[in-house]
Amino acid sequence: EEGSWELANECSHHNHILALYVQSRGDFIVVGDLMKSISLLVYKPEEGTIELLACDFNTNWMSAVHILDDDTYLGAENSFNLFTVRRNSDCPTEEYRQKLEVVGQFHLGEFVNRFRKGSLVMQLPESGSTSIETLIFCSVNGVIGIVASLPPEKYQMLHKLEQCLNQVIKGVGGLSHQQWRSFYNERKVEEASGFIDGDLIESYLDLKKESMDQVAQLMNMDAEELSKQVEELARLH
Repeated sequence: EEGSWELANECSHHNHILALYVQSRGDFIVVGDLMKSISLLVYKPEEGTIELLACDFNTNWMSAVHILDDDTYLGAENSFNLFTVRRNSDCPTEEYRQKLEVVGQFHLGEFVNRFRKGSLVMQLPESGSTSIETLIFCSVNGVIGIVASLPPEKYQMLHKLEQCLNQVIKGVGGLSHQQWRSFYNERKVEEASGFIDGDLIESYLDLKKESMDQVAQLMNMDAEELSKQVEELARLH
């Protein structure tokens, strides 16, 4: 009929239990599956096909996915954890190129069901944080939070601060904060890695002066300078 349009099926891919979440970047397609974690597909327009490039072989029941860059992808799963995987595009063997390597894992304690690129505050040029990309996440409980991609040197400094704070701040009831943030589900428990706990970092600003000085001494930094760096991080949200 003249003036009517129809979407025609060009190609498809069948390698999932139930594909719940899909995000694309150029010809790359990231899929979050009900049980099969994250898969990376590629659309080949010349051939009219979609092919599997790599996948995470862990069993994760996905609740959200997001593409951080061409090779790194962020996922949330139903045991309230976040994790990141990376494509081994430079590996010489086909076997390793087909595997998405887990490079970060963290127990958030919230069931995240959406990631969106953006920020909760206006980034001012003089703040020094304009180069840090941020994602907003939302959970089924109504929690809104920020995930920020940190430069390596910033990550190393904050990771050391995190360790120092764990030495000075004792958990309520003697509970280990490090254990609480460990990635855990019904199949495994592993220490958190590749993530920084921003809530713990910012708790430095609420410490008494004696405790702040103790943390600064462990960091081999001036307490005032350390406070400035933590306040800069806090301005991301």
